[in-house]
Amino acid sequence: MDIILVSDKLAKARTYTISLPQLALLTLACTGTLAALTTALNVTLLKYAVELKLPYLHGLRIPVHRAESEHVESYQRDGLNAMAVRLGQMQAQLLRLDTLGERLAKLAGFRAQDLLFGQTPGQGGAQSSIPSQDMTLGDLSRQLEVLTREVDDRGDKLGVLESMFMADRARKKLIPTMLPVQGGWHSSNYGWRIDPISGQRAFHEGIDFLAGAGTAIHAAAGGVVVYSAFHPQYGNMVEIDHGNDLVSRYAHAAKLLVKVGDVVLSGAKIAEVGRTGRATGTHLHFEVRQRGVPQNPIQFLRLPG
Repeated sequence: MDIILVSDKLAKARTYTISLPQLALLTLACTGTLAALTTALNVTLLKYAVELKLPYLHGLRIPVHRAESEHVESYQRDGLNAMAVRLGQMQAQLLRLDTLGERLAKLAGFRAQDLLFGQTPGQGGAQSSIPSQDMTLGDLSRQLEVLTREVDDRGDKLGVLESMFMADRARKKLIPTMLPVQGGWHSSNYGWRIDPISGQRAFHEGIDFLAGAGTAIHAAAGGVVVYSAFHPQYGNMVEIDHGNDLVSRYAHAAKLLVKVGDVVLSGAKIAEVGRTGRATGTHLHFEVRQRGVPQNPIQFLRLPG
């Protein structure tokens, strides 16, 4: 392509030859410059649309501002919804902890109302001289996250504590701490005595409770019946295995109300007082044996039931 320049100042016309690649490069440069100028002018006009108070330019700026505002509102709304869900979860966890705390209070011997479960704890104090700070949405979200983890941790630990309390309570129910006869008093204690039949000094392996014929005999603790039959010396006798190598024995009964293999609860009626076997009168002979060795029943009966 040839370009010829003609001017009064030139002695003769000048001719310039431009190749096709040079022409394409020149066209591209002009197009890029024009696009850059157009973009810069557009940004400048949008930025100063409010100050210039041009209705057309102001109309172009409003949709952009509205889109930014809607994006911020959508982000805040999503954040609030997430915190509302987390707050609901924490309320449910606190309700569970209150219920668990009341059960633990009862197991430990406290009254639940003394510990004010379900009530907002009293707090207060003078206003600090250090300037207060507003919490951002991010700060509040992080605090809720930390508090949620702490509530979960406390709940797990209280659950373990409740399990320990329940196990201890169950173990106590299997220890013969309940009087087998209500209203009876001792006619013979555990230990050495003069045998009422032979007249010799002999060791008494249990406690004798005076009671009228037919008086109910109760299991001193829960367990499994391992003997319920007539014995040559003990007469009609019941033995209950409480676990932990503990067995309680109820002798001289007039009537047996349980059979071997029965599971009985603490306080269940298992027999009636009589004078069967080697006995001088109606009474209950009560023994506690550990690993087959007789123990003083008093040390069990005095334990808190």
